[in-house]
Amino acid sequence: MDARSLTGSSVTPLALLPLQRNRWSLVTTPATRIAAPSRLWSQQKSRVLCCASTAADQGDGASEPSVAVAVARAEPPQEQKQPQAQQQANPEAKQKQQQKQKKQKQPQQQQGKGKGGGKGPKGDGENFSSKEAVRGLRVAKVESLRAEGRNPFAYTFPRTHRAEQLQERYRELGSGEHAEGGEVVAVAGRVVARRVMGKLAFLTLRDEETSIQLYCEKATMEGAEEGSFAFLKSTLDVGDIVGATGTIKRTERGELSVVVQGVQLLTKSLLPLPDKWHGLADVEIRYRQRYLDMIVNPSVASVFRARAKVIKAIRQHMEDNGFVEIETPVLQGEAGGAEARPFVTHHNALQQDMFLRIATELHLKRMLVGGFDRVYEIGRIFRNEGISTRHNPEFTSIELYQSYADYHDMMSLCEAMVEGAVTALHGATTVPYQGTPIHWCRPWRRAPMDSLVLQATGLDFLSPPLAHDLAGAKEAAIKAVREAGLKGDGGANEADAAAAAAAAAADGGAAADGAATVGGDAGNQAEETAGGAAARGRINRKAVAGAVRKIEGAGSVGAVLNCVFEAVVESTLVQPTFVTDHPVEVSPLAKPHRSRPGLTERFELFVYGRELANAFSELTDPLDQRARLEEQVRKHAGKLASAESAAAAAAGGDKQGQGAKGKGGEEEEEEDEEAYEVRLDEDFLTALEYGMPPTAGMGIGIDRLVMFLTDSPSIRDVIAFPVLRALPASPSDSDATSS
Repeated sequence: MDARSLTGSSVTPLALLPLQRNRWSLVTTPATRIAAPSRLWSQQKSRVLCCASTAADQGDGASEPSVAVAVARAEPPQEQKQPQAQQQANPEAKQKQQQKQKKQKQPQQQQGKGKGGGKGPKGDGENFSSKEAVRGLRVAKVESLRAEGRNPFAYTFPRTHRAEQLQERYRELGSGEHAEGGEVVAVAGRVVARRVMGKLAFLTLRDEETSIQLYCEKATMEGAEEGSFAFLKSTLDVGDIVGATGTIKRTERGELSVVVQGVQLLTKSLLPLPDKWHGLADVEIRYRQRYLDMIVNPSVASVFRARAKVIKAIRQHMEDNGFVEIETPVLQGEAGGAEARPFVTHHNALQQDMFLRIATELHLKRMLVGGFDRVYEIGRIFRNEGISTRHNPEFTSIELYQSYADYHDMMSLCEAMVEGAVTALHGATTVPYQGTPIHWCRPWRRAPMDSLVLQATGLDFLSPPLAHDLAGAKEAAIKAVREAGLKGDGGANEADAAAAAAAAAADGGAAADGAATVGGDAGNQAEETAGGAAARGRINRKAVAGAVRKIEGAGSVGAVLNCVFEAVVESTLVQPTFVTDHPVEVSPLAKPHRSRPGLTERFELFVYGRELANAFSELTDPLDQRARLEEQVRKHAGKLASAESAAAAAAGGDKQGQGAKGKGGEEEEEEDEEAYEVRLDEDFLTALEYGMPPTAGMGIGIDRLVMFLTDSPSIRDVIAFPVLRALPASPSDSDATSS
């Protein structure tokens, strides 16, 4: 058998691409006839396969004069056939042979079925090799164009209109009508659909958010110097970026179209797009290859445009209120301004370790010491902590500081800023999130932390006897947390459970990929696999266990109060709520409350069970500030020493074959989140000693705000390129490294 019977034309092999087991792919260009080795090709079962997107590219089956792809299935290894007379005389042997052949066929049939649910070339089994074959086809087209003196990757194109402008301008044009005056327009974009029917072709061109149809008629395009109808049929594929010129009309079916006079290839796409029936369903591919996600799912890009509008509205509000935007260092000698584990790097020239900033606070406060009244920064923050539907190690926040103000002023500023961003994006102040209407209209609820805990548990941690009995406070807190967790009323963020379940459903029924990439606490891991009452029960058990550990490790009644709030109350705060007056032990940078000893003038804004903003009346007393930061250093040093001691003991136990259970064991304890080194920022303390005016400050999580305003269940949906676990090295990479 020769290759002509596979492709319908004389061919010469360019490459023999390995497909799955017992399959080969031959990529060829027109030349002389060849004969395929009989040991590879089976004349009875050979067949031509074409990737789904390639079939769509070809429309009505237009020929490819420059290249052809032949894919054939070789016969599986066969047992030596018995003579026919022997088979007839031995029907039992014949039956066994038929059963064996049937079993051999079943795995091959299953290989064509992938996550997308398709068969043959669409499935995951053949898709990779089919994609490589299509790439070879398109590379050959590029080489052919270059040989003809054409550039398949243009420098520029004089576009006159975007698709959105044309759709708006001619929205009143009736079906079957041509635009008056015969104005020639030039449009450009990506071809996302292609149909060829004899002497007529239709291309769907998408630029940014809007599409327009290219109406391509052979008679109209014959006079074109470049981009004739034949060129369109033979060279243009779905995924290519093209420019087209022509006049405007609306077809009889009501589709606004550019009647193409000429078309120019601007960028040749070498890889096929996912087929339109199954799209891009793999959530990990969506996050890793966001560019492909946006091509296939245009709604994804709308989230990032909404994000830009939100940031613009916030920045405009700051400018209108006299705030000056400042840029502070990302690389810092000391990691301060927040309770968070930093990323550590090393500066070779200075021969010293440095940290990616965990907050912009301390440098912005230096600006106030220097004489600025109102400053802010919108920028990236880096925290070496867990990943979940709410957390990404790299995130965006706005921090702002205002002289001669307190935390009451920050509440008013926060309400006005966020309400303005909501209105700028939606034109209304009520926006649904995961099926729940969120009312952003001012004013928002204000409630002290201890009052909320008292309402939820009946425990008053700030009054005798609990206020003066740490052991009794811990016992009462653990009981309250366990009761709330067992009832399902607390111990976990029920709102996050619902959001995680929605994210899983959006990903095709699979859990969000955070379960495979988390590096944080068990509660976050549980959130990633949440779904239904049973999943919420698992979340409660893990979260309750984590809360109990935190309570047991608390060093003061104030810290116990904060633990109970986080475990029992936080998840119940759905509408915007300012939680005020935090214990001093968990607020090292906040000013002591002017009328409530042991508390601070601080608030956190909670929406849908999640923290959205954090603000203080800032601490300006340098002596008090030093004492609090030194206590913070001692606390973390103790945690770190305990963790190192436990790790050493565990290592010794492993050597003796003893010790706690390993990964997955019930007795294994999680890593202490606070077991990391904290050092004093002496320069910041020196700045405070020169004097900082009375100040209020606030931080707002931009990513979480965008989640709420775009109804996105996961933070990774609003970050263009979220942090993901690195892919394992392929065998070829390992071979290259070893060689």
